[in-house]
Amino acid sequence: MKKFNIRKVLDGLKEVSSSTPTVQVGPQENHLIQETIQSEHFQLCKTVRHGFPYQPSAMAFDPVQKILAVGTQSGALRLFGRPGVECYCQHESGAAVIQLQFLINEGALVSALSDDSVHLWNLRQKRPAILHSLKFNRERITFCHLPFQSKWLYIGTERGNIHIVNVESFSLSGYVIMWNKAIELSSKAHPGPVVHISDNPMDEGKLIIGFESGIVVLWDLKSKKADYRYTYDEAIHSVAWHHEGKQFICSHSDGTLTIWNVRGQGKPIQTITPHGKQPKDGKKPEPCKPILKVEYKTTRNGEPFIILSGGLSYDTVGRRPCLTVMHGKSTAVLEMDYPIVDFLTLCETPYPNDFQEPYAVVVLLEKDLVVIDLAQNGYPIFENPYPLTIHESPVTCCEYFADCPVDLIPALYSVGSRQKRQGYSKKDWPVSGGNWGQGTQSYPEIIVTGHADGTVKFWDASAIMLQVLYKLKTAKVFDRSRSKEDKGCTDVSDEDPFAIQIMAWCPESRMLCVAGVSANVIIYRFSKLEVTTEVVQLLEVRMQYELNDMESPDGVGEQTSAHPTPGASPQTSGPPSHPSTSSNNSDGGNVPCLKVRSVPLKQSPGYQVDLVVQLVWVSGEPPQQITSLALNSSYGLVVFGNSNGLAVVDYVQKTVVLNLGTVELYGSSDPYQRQPRSPRKTRQPSGGLCDINEGSATSEDRCKSPTSDHRDNSFSRSRSSSVTSIDKEAREAITAFHFSETFARKGDSTLTPCLYVGTSLGTVLALALMLPPAGEQRQLQPVIISPTGMLVRLKGSIMRMAFLDSSGSLLPHMYEPWFEPNIITDGEEREKVRKRRPVSVSPSSSQDLNETQYAVVCSEKQAKVMSLPSQTCIYKHSITETSFILRADVVQMSQGVCVACFCANGHIMTLSVPGLRPLIDVNYLPLTDMRIARTFCFTNLGQAMYLCSPTEIQRITYSQDICENLQEMLGELFTPVETPEAPNRGFFKGLFGGGAQSLDREELFGEIAAGKASRSLAQHIPGPGGIEGMKGAASGVVGDLARARIALDERGQKLGELEERTAAMMASADSFSKHAHEMMLKCKDKKWYQF
Repeated sequence: MKKFNIRKVLDGLKEVSSSTPTVQVGPQENHLIQETIQSEHFQLCKTVRHGFPYQPSAMAFDPVQKILAVGTQSGALRLFGRPGVECYCQHESGAAVIQLQFLINEGALVSALSDDSVHLWNLRQKRPAILHSLKFNRERITFCHLPFQSKWLYIGTERGNIHIVNVESFSLSGYVIMWNKAIELSSKAHPGPVVHISDNPMDEGKLIIGFESGIVVLWDLKSKKADYRYTYDEAIHSVAWHHEGKQFICSHSDGTLTIWNVRGQGKPIQTITPHGKQPKDGKKPEPCKPILKVEYKTTRNGEPFIILSGGLSYDTVGRRPCLTVMHGKSTAVLEMDYPIVDFLTLCETPYPNDFQEPYAVVVLLEKDLVVIDLAQNGYPIFENPYPLTIHESPVTCCEYFADCPVDLIPALYSVGSRQKRQGYSKKDWPVSGGNWGQGTQSYPEIIVTGHADGTVKFWDASAIMLQVLYKLKTAKVFDRSRSKEDKGCTDVSDEDPFAIQIMAWCPESRMLCVAGVSANVIIYRFSKLEVTTEVVQLLEVRMQYELNDMESPDGVGEQTSAHPTPGASPQTSGPPSHPSTSSNNSDGGNVPCLKVRSVPLKQSPGYQVDLVVQLVWVSGEPPQQITSLALNSSYGLVVFGNSNGLAVVDYVQKTVVLNLGTVELYGSSDPYQRQPRSPRKTRQPSGGLCDINEGSATSEDRCKSPTSDHRDNSFSRSRSSSVTSIDKEAREAITAFHFSETFARKGDSTLTPCLYVGTSLGTVLALALMLPPAGEQRQLQPVIISPTGMLVRLKGSIMRMAFLDSSGSLLPHMYEPWFEPNIITDGEEREKVRKRRPVSVSPSSSQDLNETQYAVVCSEKQAKVMSLPSQTCIYKHSITETSFILRADVVQMSQGVCVACFCANGHIMTLSVPGLRPLIDVNYLPLTDMRIARTFCFTNLGQAMYLCSPTEIQRITYSQDICENLQEMLGELFTPVETPEAPNRGFFKGLFGGGAQSLDREELFGEIAAGKASRSLAQHIPGPGGIEGMKGAASGVVGDLARARIALDERGQKLGELEERTAAMMASADSFSKHAHEMMLKCKDKKWYQF
């Protein structure tokens, strides 16, 4: 028995009170579902970032730990160990990283930023943190150098000075090398910024300093004076030592390399122009582009390697950036796909005074990371095991699937492994440091990305790793050559005509459906066998919006409409028996945007085209872009919609089952008919020119490239979706679909297959599906679809729908299990297989007929829960008033079901189901750009992802369980490794002064000898290194520092008054002596005429 409906009363209350609390409406007695999910089950945190570091600016390598670090222009730091060990950190300031230096084998890294700050990172913890920072106030940092096994960091500046920092305490030494002391007194000009600092490999007391103007100085640290000066009339970009410390090489802005003897004054012993044409008359070769970096690496049994970037001649216009490897008499020029940011030569030894034995070169490009094998002939590259190719073509859409069928990843991997390129180096990837985490998370996860060039990539994303499994090129179906008269959509989507706009994938049946930017839908089946398709099956569909288009013949769809409305009669091309014939209408409009290939198509194992559906031009107007797409393998149907209406395609029979204008879906129940400002009245015959969003977009905009796909439209449209002006309602786009076995009509007692349709005006409409029985009949009898009217209206565009059973559990989607489509040609056998396969794998069919179901509907403004079959609204919740939802998903957590929403203002929210209680609301992203809006997606078990830059995927979790286990799942960057032994110094070398000279830097740079640095020069900022860092740091430079910090914490009782007074007196005496000392130093170095 029904109670009176208190919905209106509660609605009134709702208006009076606030708009945020969930309102329960409608009859209550049957809807007391115990919700197990609680707020404490949720916590939001970033888990891992994958992909190529966006806009890289610096790189470093630890040759003992075998860890690679890359810094970026936005202050990000990415650390790479063995495949699967990756880490992302961020400098708070967001300033560009200009240089990185490892404290080799110490588990620490120094970063220098463009805002003139230096930071010490502790890598001995799973999430690295800054232990110290030093911010320079008066000078700009241009170059840093940290000698191996030293705690003194040299910092060169734009003014040409060099400061020295103790990396343990991050305090400045009083020892400074001033530019005017370094260069000759007779030289009048400033030598320019410091571009290079390094100590002589054989004598730590001698420092080579390169100034931009072309001056190089060999500085004696002990005597505080320049031993030698080397001048060249071209600007210097980099300097490198020969390991014996007797020679060094400089690279210059005119494309030359100069080699100098340390003791040789005046002239270089050799000048090389690697890419310069040598004139016959002995003149200097013509200048080339600057050589930005050079490295000089020796081998025990052969010629040294000279490796350089840049230096090409100016006449090589359009030549790609190159890395040049000079080895003996041979010169190899290795072309790169993108400009070179930096390169490093990997050597067998960390000691600079030993034969270097280079074995590989890591080249950091603007959009790629390449590692070259120096030991093999032809210098092959290593196969890169990191997922750095996300951006190979710009990502236009993403989908994320957690808890996939277990056989899916192996199946995709086996077909994908055949796509690999050949000719890689046979050796193991040289960046092999760190250890994998001990994750307990075992379910398979897959990320699918759609790209601007029409490719679809499948990634294994299980256990916070990422690895590409398989790549599908959808553009293969179309002709790439275009003739001038057959223009189609060429003028409007020329940039990326094949771009993927939406993807629908059924992991269980492995059916895939993609909608492209050129108004095309391609349906794929998965096969392990190669097949050649003689003719690609094609359906052409006219979707138009005209109320008085009387001439179009009745199409297949019209006869199945329950309430045929006079108006745009849908039509499909040709009779259904010949699905691939093109449209017989000759009004000059029936052209699709792209031409499907007419030659036979060889299809490799993997995804193979089953059917192509194309929307055609109508009356000289291009088709509207597809705004929504869904697939159900159990029913054998694909449905897609745009701003004109929707079409249902039966891919088993290869026919269009239904093609309806949006307004015809309402039938007689159109809510607008009762309103004086009915959009029906504004729907004048317009030749299909009505636009998908506000404003009068030209036809050029309508088939445009995906980089502005349909979600972009929703971004601008949604801002005003609640405004009920006539022109906003003039066009109602289809925005969401959901297939389910449920109660099609009000008061139904049996479950029937249904398709629910959501529109941009917030309406949810139902269509009942009548499917032929499985087996042969499914091939022959038509699928009949009848609209059954409107279920509910919400504020804003519909985003997502889902159905729950009477206990509040999510009804799983129905699917047909995967079968090999190419194996059996015999009709009877095929039929047996078909009969064997269950059409529906859904518990709902066995559900007690008296039980209710719940429909969960989420729009970009609010969520509602409807009870079926009574079709009463039992819960509603206003999610956002001021913003709008960009993505909503109904997800299964281990504790129950919830609605997860990502809002345009950067908030992430979850609501319980069916009660719509707010569980969390976190302001996660203060700035949301179009890329994030287009790629954000939630999936089951608390996982979500989005593209945080054009090249990187950021994964996050909203599950408390995962946040707690994350520490275990993350890999370790630092592993205890013995430092290799230092090279032996021979007897003769020691005798003739050739052995390495060590230097007590403490004695020179410490406070006792050098005094304190000026306080105004730089300020020390203790980092948020965290206690975890202290515990993690066990030994070495970082360890000593950490232990000192812990000791301080433990001794942290306050001093007594007496001690404080004594301390104050001592400090004042100390300050006096310091000032006196400073005064003395100032005067000591001045000549009489400088006072």
